[in-house]
Amino acid sequence: MQQDRGTAAPRKFPTISSDQAQSLASQLKRKIKGEVRFDPGSRALYATDGSNYRQVPIGVVIPRDAEDVIETAKLCHKFGAPITSRGCATSLAGQCCNVAVIIDYSKYMNKILEIDPVRKLARVQPGVICQDLRCAAEKYHLTFGPDPATHRWCTLGGMIGNNSCGVHSQMAGRTADNVHELDILLYDGTRMTVGPTTMAELDATIRQGGRKGEIYARLQSLRDCYAGLVRERFPRIPRRVSGYNLDELLPEEGFNVARALVGSEGTCVMVLEATVNLVHSPPARSLLVLGYRDVFSAGDHTPVIAEHKPTGLEALDFKFVDDLKLKGLQKNHIKMLPPGKAWLLVEFGGNTKAESDEKARMVMAKLRLKPGAPSMKLFDDREEEEEIWHVRESGLGATAHIPGEQENWEGWEDAAVPPEQVGDYLRGFKRLLDKYHYVTSLYGHFGQGCIHCRINFDLKTAEGIRKWRGFLSEAADLCLEHGGSLSGEHGDGQSRADLLPKMFGRELIEAFEEFKGIWDPDWKMNPGKVVRPYGITENLRYGSTYRPPEPETHFKYVVDGFSFSHAMERCVGVGECRRHESGTMCPSYMVTHEEKHTTRGRARLLFEMLNGSELRKEGWRSEAVKESLDLCLSCKGCKGDCPVHVDMATYKAEFLSHYYHRRLRPVHAYAFGLIHKWAHLASFMPKIANFFGQHAMFAGIAKKIIGIAPQRKLPPFAEQTFKDWFRSRKVPMTLNDKPRVILWPDTFNNYFHPQIARATVEVLEDAGFKVEVPEANMCCGRPLYDYGMLDMAEKWLKNILDTISPAIQDGTPMVVLEPSCATVFRDEMGNLFPHDQNAKRLKQQTFLLSEFLNKHAPDYPEKQLDEHAIVHGHGHHKAVMRMTDEEAVLKRALPNYKLLDSGCCGMAGAFGFETGDHYDVSIKCGERVLLPEVRKTDHEILIVTNGFSCHEQILQQTGRKAMHLAEVLQMVMREGHVRLPEKAKGRESTPDVTTRPRKRWRWVAAGA
Repeated sequence: MQQDRGTAAPRKFPTISSDQAQSLASQLKRKIKGEVRFDPGSRALYATDGSNYRQVPIGVVIPRDAEDVIETAKLCHKFGAPITSRGCATSLAGQCCNVAVIIDYSKYMNKILEIDPVRKLARVQPGVICQDLRCAAEKYHLTFGPDPATHRWCTLGGMIGNNSCGVHSQMAGRTADNVHELDILLYDGTRMTVGPTTMAELDATIRQGGRKGEIYARLQSLRDCYAGLVRERFPRIPRRVSGYNLDELLPEEGFNVARALVGSEGTCVMVLEATVNLVHSPPARSLLVLGYRDVFSAGDHTPVIAEHKPTGLEALDFKFVDDLKLKGLQKNHIKMLPPGKAWLLVEFGGNTKAESDEKARMVMAKLRLKPGAPSMKLFDDREEEEEIWHVRESGLGATAHIPGEQENWEGWEDAAVPPEQVGDYLRGFKRLLDKYHYVTSLYGHFGQGCIHCRINFDLKTAEGIRKWRGFLSEAADLCLEHGGSLSGEHGDGQSRADLLPKMFGRELIEAFEEFKGIWDPDWKMNPGKVVRPYGITENLRYGSTYRPPEPETHFKYVVDGFSFSHAMERCVGVGECRRHESGTMCPSYMVTHEEKHTTRGRARLLFEMLNGSELRKEGWRSEAVKESLDLCLSCKGCKGDCPVHVDMATYKAEFLSHYYHRRLRPVHAYAFGLIHKWAHLASFMPKIANFFGQHAMFAGIAKKIIGIAPQRKLPPFAEQTFKDWFRSRKVPMTLNDKPRVILWPDTFNNYFHPQIARATVEVLEDAGFKVEVPEANMCCGRPLYDYGMLDMAEKWLKNILDTISPAIQDGTPMVVLEPSCATVFRDEMGNLFPHDQNAKRLKQQTFLLSEFLNKHAPDYPEKQLDEHAIVHGHGHHKAVMRMTDEEAVLKRALPNYKLLDSGCCGMAGAFGFETGDHYDVSIKCGERVLLPEVRKTDHEILIVTNGFSCHEQILQQTGRKAMHLAEVLQMVMREGHVRLPEKAKGRESTPDVTTRPRKRWRWVAAGA
């Protein structure tokens, strides 16, 4: 059930046959309330984690409660099936993939059961997201200290499994240091609560007998046998994560069985509940950023700074920042860094801002006296501090898939040394990298001596893998020479477990094996990880036998070397698409909490479609891939939010084009995909079309035939199209000598909302431009992509390139009002026609209205409104064009606005009109942020958004009519007053609109 892709012969661990797996699945479905998924698609979905490894599981169980986990363990024990526990699967060492039954706790077992602020304890289920616990604890001025860069989506169960750390482990230690008690389940069905144990309690437990008494007696014997070696060989450093925590069984540590199990990576027990410690959360924070001439000098200063007990002490080197720049990430935030080639980010906490600032200034004064004193910048603005931390948290995304560079991989990404050794260790590590001709950026938790890096290993050839294995051996030796730990955060899993004898010696490895055997004598808990492990070069996701097919595609995948298969390698499993609370990616996951609806899950299934033994048989006709992509809204949120720019909207269009090749599509695909043709026909008799579309009886029949949700209303056609209006108007003679600009008459603003296009003409002419509109009946084909109609999309785009070729070659700019249409010209077109010079020119000449004004009329408008507004950004706008230009224009024209972090509105073109799951997901997406915000907003406050689908979602669910930016600017022209200098206004530019005095809102119909 697994395929070795490395150079070594695979190590075999007992598993079960396919027939036994099906019998197990059948019994599980009868016995548990949760979900049982042993189908090929689900198994493929869970075949890998964030590491270099891939193992197809036996099946997946998603339990609803602890009783489901107990029943699952009972049945797995009956069949002899191994078990692997899984949180959000961002593990980098391979511990979350195995030939086992995967138990995924994240969907249902994710509750905070209790917070005791007096005792500073929290009781949680294993699927609780770290950030959710931290936010809940903040109500009591408490926090859970460890916070990995993935803290907004990683789970407590995963953190307990890996002994995770993070920025604020500087003040609170590892997860092990913050666990009070664990409610655990053994493979044999034994359930017990474990924690610190006094000598009296230990004696009583052993005397009581039973399975728990037996385990405690054997643990005591193990401790007594190996205590001397543990004290001698366990490095006394802040970030010793490698190996089992046998040191926690020592008498001086209180025989803490719970903490001994933290970091055991699911190889010993399952965690049903955890009681964890909370620590004081300083209400005030100050961030000091220090710039150094190189990362080694930054490392040398780390111990000096650590003496002042910062709450966080992180580092970035110049390559980390350069990689961010190359990928277009965090551009504005990087500019805030002080001069240097490496930076330390030092956070201090206090009860007041003055107190935390004073701590920072003390360090600044001390460093000024040191040789090689750094440049310094103390941040006092909370938003700026958060922006700098976002730069640091971009680590994995910043260092993966760098344009123009070799691929970078984990594999030696988190070794830790004593903080006082950081500078010297890094110098030695750089020499080792040079010896092997490897390149990497260096960053991490320098305050605790933990170094992160992704290195340009070659993991696809036998020679490259041998070279990597040799490097790992020497890197381990170097780390241990400096008194370090092979893992300082991510665990051993499979990627470092083979190296543990170097660190601990053969006797302690035997102690680790005995420790596992005490808990798991059947050797069925996540076998092959940590102890008696698979070899480092086994089970590689790629390996020397990796040979993906190269199918012919419509899109050319320019940024992926013109290779669809390479594009399917883009996802590195960081899991940022599993966020629930912010951003645009991924709207369907935000409401379903299903792994298959994450960007990562969809990318993994597409990879398996090319490379997996089961899904590869179905290829483009894979129903598992089709099902996963079905709830993708094609919002492009992933292209903007994903740190490695996975572009699922493009992959979905590509897949559907092949899936439906020589097949009929559903009726709604032709109804919505060809909306331009139907709208053009309706424009000849709009009143008749609207009669049938708006009359309840006829509309009901039409919706049933097409597959439109009965709750939806069909948008009415305009009685006069924009192009008809434009043809009939008289252009003022004064505009003849003005610069020309094309206004693209997209389907939605031509046939449905012509008032927006009319407002745009008025605005552009007021700004000093002569507007031209193409006469030909053309469409960019945006809706075609949602249904994979790429043959037709290519033809329509070629027609556009030919028809407006003279204007393109003259360099005439083109303003596009609908963000999704703009992305066709800015994104899809170049990917379809990468070598067409006109396509390249048109991409550069296509602007949204705000972009055009900012570039060609940067002071426009010269007037502004006193109205207040909330602004929702269209998904394509945020992902491809960003909101920077939009906000710049709004600050000039309508400064009292609030930009919502509302993600996708949920309508997403025709997605929200379609019946069934599409409609349900659409409403849930809208109800997450946008629709409640609109409902609670007074009617005097403007609702601003540029997308047709966003307008429809808001109108149909709230009754509120939203405005396009063009209509706002038209309103400014007609009712605004001359803009005063900012200082003269005496107000901030982006207020909380709910607390400002409001003026009466007067709706001005654009074009009236």
